[in-house]
Amino acid sequence: MMQVTESYNQKNSLFNAMNRFISAVNNMDQTVMVPSLLRDVPLDDAEDGKVVRTTAANGAAYFHQDGDMYSSYVLLKSIRNDIEWGVLQGDERRKEKLGVAEVSRPEAEDDLQKEFHFHLDGLHTVLSKLTHKANTLTSRYKEEIGCRN
Repeated sequence: MMQVTESYNQKNSLFNAMNRFISAVNNMDQTVMVPSLLRDVPLDDAEDGKVVRTTAANGAAYFHQDGDMYSSYVLLKSIRNDIEWGVLQGDERRKEKLGVAEVSRPEAEDDLQKEFHFHLDGLHTVLSKLTHKANTLTSRYKEEIGCRN
């Protein structure tokens, strides 16, 4: 396999951000052998977790303690699966349940480009935060089980 050095622009590409996130979650998944040990363990050292309602990609709502390592673990794996396999099926099922018809509106190409760049920037930011969260969870798990590298 041929190795290509990443330029500054390549490091900031969405594709590479997604690969870094998927790699971090795969590393987390391989490191965490007993996910149930993560229950009720705060991700950060703060004990003041608040209850947060989250909607998964399949439309199911669940409640979790903000900062709980197990909830973060499940969320990160779910997002990785959505990136790898797509969420179109879940979205289509939700539309069928609600009987919602997709309405398209004409937009100027310049508006589409601005909208694309806005969402691309947001997606890149979110992927960076999620990658950091996966790496933090992996490190915290290693600390919890007493394994330090």
